[in-house]
Amino acid sequence: MSAMPKLVLTPAEYLAKEGRAEHKSEFFRGEMFAMAGASRFQNRVKENLIIRIGGMLLGGPCQTFSSDQRVLVDRTGLYTYPDIVVLCGKGEYDPLDEDTLTNPTAIIEVLSPSTEKYDRGAKFRNYRQIPSMKEYILVAQDEPLCDRYVRLADDSWALVSFVGMEAVLEFGTVPAKVPLGEIYAGVNFEDAAG
Repeated sequence: MSAMPKLVLTPAEYLAKEGRAEHKSEFFRGEMFAMAGASRFQNRVKENLIIRIGGMLLGGPCQTFSSDQRVLVDRTGLYTYPDIVVLCGKGEYDPLDEDTLTNPTAIIEVLSPSTEKYDRGAKFRNYRQIPSMKEYILVAQDEPLCDRYVRLADDSWALVSFVGMEAVLEFGTVPAKVPLGEIYAGVNFEDAAG
């Protein structure tokens, strides 16, 4: 008995399915991957960030998008939904879908136990292939910790960690800075770690 062949989709087929789907899915190398729901602490951290950063950028050349903004890594074919996207300047979009952004300036992911390895590894390797992306920020949900990666002139990435409730997450390429005490407002770390 032979195994069933794997269903391989084109990007256009993925976008058509995704347009009708009740839940979001990433797409990579012909396959759709359902996205898991977020914990209440992950949602609280994400909302705190979007409110603070969005307010700081209001009226300027940069703007924020929440986790419903799909991003295409054109060089690798990954379609994904980052937790927060910052775009500075004019947006560029996928020719197959006018709502899929291809030129984010910064991406923020709020880590969870099920996504941390992917967010720090394979996903970051894909994101680094976006020429416009200058900054990648990983935000823990179970402790006051933000890791900021900034692209340098030689295309390497410099890491700075912001640790503790008194620290201030300062973006390297976007005009924003947010105290970690505000990022984690409403988060009980004892409950978040459990």
